[in-house]
Amino acid sequence: MIAALPMYDRPDLTGATDRYWALIRDGLRAGGIDAPETLRRGDADLMPQWMSPDLVLSQTCGFPYRARLHGKVQLVGTPDFGVEGCPPGHYRSVLIARKDDPRGDLAAFDGVAIAYNDALSQSGWAAPQNHAAALGLRFPAGIATGSHAASLAAVAEGRADLASLDAVTFRLLARTQPAAAAVRVVAMTEPTPGLPYICASGIDAEAVFAAVSAAIAALAPEDRAALGVQGLCRIPAEAYLSIPNPPSPEAGMVSTQ
Repeated sequence: MIAALPMYDRPDLTGATDRYWALIRDGLRAGGIDAPETLRRGDADLMPQWMSPDLVLSQTCGFPYRARLHGKVQLVGTPDFGVEGCPPGHYRSVLIARKDDPRGDLAAFDGVAIAYNDALSQSGWAAPQNHAAALGLRFPAGIATGSHAASLAAVAEGRADLASLDAVTFRLLARTQPAAAAVRVVAMTEPTPGLPYICASGIDAEAVFAAVSAAIAALAPEDRAALGVQGLCRIPAEAYLSIPNPPSPEAGMVSTQ
């Protein structure tokens, strides 16, 4: 069986994440669900993991869920990370520029190429594109960085003028990455449903929800503070499916890395 928590499983949080998983694992086993001893890590491509019939638990992003996974996996629930200005279980993107960039509000960046972590990222690509469209702005695709941390570094180092990061990830990166001190938040997108936990179609999703909810409640205070997770919400599939899918970045690529 496969279990992973890839979206926020940062190296500086490995201990807290492993203890969180141990609580979930023990709850799953107590409920009669076979659960692996340790989390799976290191998958360069997460889609095979998400699509596996052996998936007990993983975390995906709203964009791949609505674009590829809906109807093929089960939603377990959406963790609430207490993102400021967002309803429970929701999050948003922060659009960042260098601190010394003379441009002011987001409108001043109209036409600027945006660095993005992945073409199927809600926070890194879809959210800023949808936000720009609503404001009558345009952010063509810049460099594909491969991760939010790399997008942060690209802006901080001057290889990109604009990037969009998951607000939860940005909060985590700001604790440990010196590059965070070199950027400023230019704007924030509207809240959307957060990154959901999923399982394979043959797994008892309600039992998984119960095990995860109990694990969050049982977290040591220091682990809860480190991870930032506050609870587990039920957000219907329709809330994810209602978000528009923007054109792929390849359609508007202006530079590559």
